[in-house]
Amino acid sequence: MSTVALITGAASGIGAAVARRLAAGGARCVLVDLDGEGLERLAKEVGGVWLAADVSDPDASLEAVALAERHHGRLDLVHLNAGVTGGVDFANFDLERYRKVVGVNIDGVVFGVRAAVPLLQRSGGGAVVATASLAGLVGFSGDPVYTMTKHAVVGLVRALAEPLAAQNIRISAVCPGFTDTPLVAAAREMFVSAGFPLLDAEDVAAAVESAFYAETSGTLLVVQPGRQPVPYRYAGVPGPAGGQRPPSVGHSD
Repeated sequence: MSTVALITGAASGIGAAVARRLAAGGARCVLVDLDGEGLERLAKEVGGVWLAADVSDPDASLEAVALAERHHGRLDLVHLNAGVTGGVDFANFDLERYRKVVGVNIDGVVFGVRAAVPLLQRSGGGAVVATASLAGLVGFSGDPVYTMTKHAVVGLVRALAEPLAAQNIRISAVCPGFTDTPLVAAAREMFVSAGFPLLDAEDVAAAVESAFYAETSGTLLVVQPGRQPVPYRYAGVPGPAGGQRPPSVGHSD
């Protein structure tokens, strides 16, 4: 039986590279993005089905999972990849922009997990990978709101790892550095001129595929140019002096 994969933010960049990679391995893909024209082209290329939708709308993820069940009867892999850059200026705060960034980058992941888990369970288990960022592990002063959203994604993945594992569902995140995708297109020449290496979307797609099959749920894969992806490890959190630490606090994972 072929693997069924649902991918958000699939029309270009990392999502499209993941769809091509998984389809080449025999997976049947369900593609989600706001860009309907781009989705249709990719769906024809990889033999997938598609839904043009905004992942910040909770109904979008429910409709995408229903599409997977209707066409394929199951779901095995979910790549929650849709994302936007922040660009929120605190000196001239744009509330609409702020809500959009939080809606896509955080709500889109939360809604995606909420929608996918029941079908993953009915399918016998599976794996979820969220696209986070190095900005989810360090403080990136160039885009504080984007950094906040990616920290939230990392925190969600870490917190859900244990309860989802009990349901035979693994959840992980990839944390790439700057990647040559439409999200950084406006700054691409600046990176090139400065001699700053950019990741290829295909490099990140390979890391996503490996994250799908990571043995340990909650894995955070750091992806940097010229390096093999490596799991990130947090330092332990000190417990109270002379007392018992709460469960799951102070672990080095």
